[in-house]
Amino acid sequence: MPVSPDDLDDLLRRCLRHEPAAQRALYARYASKMLGVARRYARSVAEAEDILQDSFVKVFTRLAEFRGEGSLEGWIRRIVVTTAINHWQSGKLRRQHLLLEDVAEPAAPEATSLDRLSVAEVLALLEQLPDGCRLVLMLYAIDGYTHAEIGEMLGIQESTSKAQLSKARKQLLLLHQRQINYIRP
Repeated sequence: MPVSPDDLDDLLRRCLRHEPAAQRALYARYASKMLGVARRYARSVAEAEDILQDSFVKVFTRLAEFRGEGSLEGWIRRIVVTTAINHWQSGKLRRQHLLLEDVAEPAAPEATSLDRLSVAEVLALLEQLPDGCRLVLMLYAIDGYTHAEIGEMLGIQESTSKAQLSKARKQLLLLHQRQINYIRP
């Protein structure tokens, strides 16, 4: 149910006064959507939930910094993405971290079979990517960050971000091709 701008402004004022009921209401309003954002960067639901909790702690402690120049949802999303990157960089999500430079450049198979994949199949393929590849692909293709922004967030060159995106896409195609070959009799 849509909330009027006046209702949202009132909710934010109450959150700034640290009213628990208002904080619960704000959390309830955005938590499921932001869990989806966090899940794209995490290897498990439990890790995504940790990212979400850490993100909302930041939301409530930094709420006075929200200037209303964009949407509140966009501001919260940025905090969730940044928190997920910080978790990844601190090693909390690096179980099988591989630098993209360590991944061999795969030959790109035909992309036509990718068009027939379900969302679940795409997510399963994404889960198989090394963390570095998956992170750049998500930031660029899903969350819409530029290579310059990704470079700044991850502390890498813009050209490295572009190369990682290219390799991530090729790796996805290769993983999909292997899946097709495995299924064929």
